Amino acid sequence: MSTNDNPPEEPMGSELPPQDEPARPAEPAAAGEAAQPGRPAQAGQAAQAGQAAKSAGPARSGRQRLAEAVWPPRVSRAQLIVALLLFVLGLGLAIQVRSNSDSSALRGARQEDLVRILDELDGRTKRLEDEKQRLEDQRKELESSSNQAEEARRQTVEKERQLGILAGTVAAQGPGITLKITDPKGQVQSDQLLDTLQELRAAGAEAIQVNGVRIVASSFFSDEGGGVGIDGKKITQPYEFKVIGKPQDLEPALNIPGGVVQTLEKEQATVAVTRSAKIVVDALRAAKQPDYARSSTS
Repeated sequence: MSTNDNPPEEPMGSELPPQDEPARPAEPAAAGEAAQPGRPAQAGQAAQAGQAAKSAGPARSGRQRLAEAVWPPRVSRAQLIVALLLFVLGLGLAIQVRSNSDSSALRGARQEDLVRILDELDGRTKRLEDEKQRLEDQRKELESSSNQAEEARRQTVEKERQLGILAGTVAAQGPGITLKITDPKGQVQSDQLLDTLQELRAAGAEAIQVNGVRIVASSFFSDEGGGVGIDGKKITQPYEFKVIGKPQDLEPALNIPGGVVQTLEKEQATVAVTRSAKIVVDALRAAKQPDYARSSTS
């Protein structure tokens, strides 16, 4: 009897059945929601998120959140004070810049023009100061005079004499200059003589006559055939100005760079200025009686 050493063969097709995994308990459904068979547990969570989103309202964009943070503005008292101070500071700076731009009108002027303007300003300031001192002296005399009526009468007569000199109805004398213009080629025009007159007045001339014609406030120059006319009366060269005033002011005003003398010499005219301690201005104007104006004190 023979013994089979080989182990018995297992029958084919007899594999071990797979072991079943323990079943995972399903998560409980949300409160108030019945569990439905065959629906995953995640469906309950999605439903909860949807209900929360509906209760929270529609989603807002970043621009909407920024607008809600900015408006309406939340301004404190300190911020209002700072804003007001900045506004006042800006307004002051704007006014300062404007004033600086307005004061720069003379930057482009020539040096000789600036010198001339300064000289004229100095002369006018001195004359105004003298007039102020004279009026103060008159006031003191009126206050201290024992006979105020007589002093007032004396000052009235003096004032009438001064007004007569200005109006050309009274002869005058005093220190001043003589200006003589010789124009052999006839190049000097009426406007140049008018500029000369204006320069003398600006320098403090008190009485002027030109070739026997008294110059007053209403005097005018015009070009006439072969010469120049003053107030409709023709005069011929040489043109001679007799001027009463302070010689130390009158002569420099004519000789400043670019002034009257240089302008006339460019026209090939000869100009001579002579100072004198006594200038007589005796050409008179007839006193005109006004047709309509009357004294307010009568």
